[in-house]
Amino acid sequence: MFSFGTSAMPGDDWEGFLDRLVEQGRTAHELPFVKDFPWKERECERFGTLAAERGIALSIHAPYFAVLTVEDEERRARCLSALEHSMKLTAAMGGRVVVAHTGNHHDRDPGFVLDLVTEGLERIEPKVRHLGVGLGLETAGKASQFGSLGDIALLAQRVEFVRPVVDWAHVHAMSKGGLTSTESFAAVLAFLRESFPGWMLDPLHCQFTDNQFGDKGEIRHVPYGSGSLKIAHLAEAAMADGMRLTIISEAREVESHDAMQAELLDALSDGVDATESTGRPLGSGAIEFPEPIRVQREGDRFTPIGAFRPLSLSNIDKPFFPDGYTKGDLIQYYASIAEVLTPHLEDRAIVMARYPDGWDGEWFYEKQAPGHQPDWMPLAPLHSEHRGEPIEFVTARDRESLMWLAGMGCVEIHPWLSRTSNVEHPDFAIFDLDPSEGCTWRQVQDVAHLVREVLGKLGLVGYPKVSGATGLHVYVPLDPIHSYRRVRGFVEAVGRLIMAADPDDVTMEWDISKRDGKVFIDHNQNVGGKTIASVYSARPRPGAPVSTPILWEELEDLPGPDAFTMATIWNRLSKYGDLFAPVLRGGQTLEAAEEALGLGEHV
Repeated sequence: MFSFGTSAMPGDDWEGFLDRLVEQGRTAHELPFVKDFPWKERECERFGTLAAERGIALSIHAPYFAVLTVEDEERRARCLSALEHSMKLTAAMGGRVVVAHTGNHHDRDPGFVLDLVTEGLERIEPKVRHLGVGLGLETAGKASQFGSLGDIALLAQRVEFVRPVVDWAHVHAMSKGGLTSTESFAAVLAFLRESFPGWMLDPLHCQFTDNQFGDKGEIRHVPYGSGSLKIAHLAEAAMADGMRLTIISEAREVESHDAMQAELLDALSDGVDATESTGRPLGSGAIEFPEPIRVQREGDRFTPIGAFRPLSLSNIDKPFFPDGYTKGDLIQYYASIAEVLTPHLEDRAIVMARYPDGWDGEWFYEKQAPGHQPDWMPLAPLHSEHRGEPIEFVTARDRESLMWLAGMGCVEIHPWLSRTSNVEHPDFAIFDLDPSEGCTWRQVQDVAHLVREVLGKLGLVGYPKVSGATGLHVYVPLDPIHSYRRVRGFVEAVGRLIMAADPDDVTMEWDISKRDGKVFIDHNQNVGGKTIASVYSARPRPGAPVSTPILWEELEDLPGPDAFTMATIWNRLSKYGDLFAPVLRGGQTLEAAEEALGLGEHV
C-alpha cells in the first residue's frame, strides 16, 4: 500500500546504490534535478532499467527555476522548456511523475495567476501529452507561493496531465500546525477524493519531513521527531481511506529516513486499517482496484458502505469471467472507472447488454428500463417508430448508476451517439472497423491508419479506441448540428474512398459471406438508436478486456484489441488520463469535408 523512498543522486555506482535501497526496504526513489539536468536521456534510460529490475519506482524533481507563474516571455519560455525536458527524461526513465513548484503569486489576482499557469501548461501539452508522465504540482509551503490543493485541483480540471503532489510539511505549515492527528490527515485525503479523479491519486505522490514554520509558512526542515508531524497519522488515515501512497522523505539526515520508515512499518504491522472491521470487500481480491469499496451483508444481499444513493447488490461472488473474476469485480470496476466514464454517458440513453450468468451465459440487449430500477435513476423516454410509443431508457449519471447497471449483469454499456437534449444530432461520427473471418489485426491497424490519413486531408481529427473485442473504433468529435443522415453519409463516403484505395483489405459489403479476410467499415453504426460499446466498457471475453482509448502513435505496436483489461487499465489511466476527453469537446463540423467529398446538399 505504501512505497517509501528518499531523494538523492546516486553517485557513480548505480547498481550498488540501487542494491542498497533494496536492502533498506525502499521501493521508491526521487532524483533531484533541482539545479540543472545532470543526465541525458540515455543515462536516464539505463538508470530506469536498473531500477525497474529491482522494483523501484522513480520520479524526478524538476529544477526549482522551472515555475509556471513567470510573466516575462523569455524567462517563461525557459521555464516551460525545462518542465518539458524534465518530463521527457522521466519518460525515458520509466517514471510516472515529475515534481515541480508552481511559483509565487506576488500578490497578483488569483484568477489571473490561474489563467497564466493554465496557458503555460496548455502550451506544452501537445509536446508531453503522449509521454504518459504526470506533471506533479507540489503544494505551496509559504504564503507568497501559488499552489494550494484547491489551486491544483482547478488546474487538474483544465489540464489532464496535472497531478497533485502533497508535501505534508507544507500543508502542516500553511495550516499553522494543523496536522497533528489521524483525523486531520483524513480530512485532507477526503478533500483530495472530492477534488480529483481516483486515477490521479493512485498512487498519491507525496513528500514528508518534519519542519519549523511561522505565520508566513515553512521556515526550514528539522530532524524527524523534533517537530509535531507524525507519519503514523498519515499511514492510519490512508489505510482507512484505502489510498495508496508513494512517500518521498525530504529529510536531510539518514536517521530521519530510518525513523519515518520504521514508523510506517509499525503502522502497517499494527493493523490499524479501520475498514477491516467494517464489512467485506466488494471485489474478489483478484484485481487491485483504486478506491476499493466495502459492503455490508443484509440477508442474501449487500449494501455498499458510504454510497451516496441507496443500492442493494446480489450474487457478488458469482463467477463472471473465466479468469476467476466475479460479478463483484465487475461492479467494482465500474465504480472505480466512474469518474472518467460518466462524462461520456451524461445525458445519453443507454442500451444494456446483460449477461445475468456471466460472460458465456445467455445474454440479451435491453432498451426498456426494467421497472425495478432505483427511484433516483433518471430515465430517458425516447420515441420509438417501431413501437409507436416512447421507450424509457436508463441513464448513468454517477457511480451508483454504473454499479446498479453492473449489478444487473450489464457487462457492456451501449450509449446513444446523441444526447437526450439534442437527440437528432450526434456528438461524433464513428468509424467501426470490424475484422471479418480470416482478417488479421495487422489489417485492422493498416485500415485505421488510412482512416486517420483521410480525416487529416479533410481537416478533421479522429480519436481511436480498441474495441476490447476484435476491432477498433475511430471517433470524430462534432458539434451537435448535423443530422444522423449527414453523419452516416460522411462516414460512408470516407469508407468508400478507403475501400477504393485498399480493396484487398477493406469491404463495405453487407453480405457477411462476402467479407472474408477483410475489414468491414460499418457506416450504419451512425444511425439514431444504434449503439456501440462505450469507451471504458468492459467486454464479455476472457481476461475481461476493456474498450480503451489509445494514442495514434502506439497503434503500430499494439498487440491486439483486447490489450487492456479490468485489471491492467489503471496504470494506463494514471499515466495518460482520459485520452477520449477531446471527443467530449466537439469543435468540428462537416461542411468543408462534405464539399471536398462532393456530397452536395444535405437535409
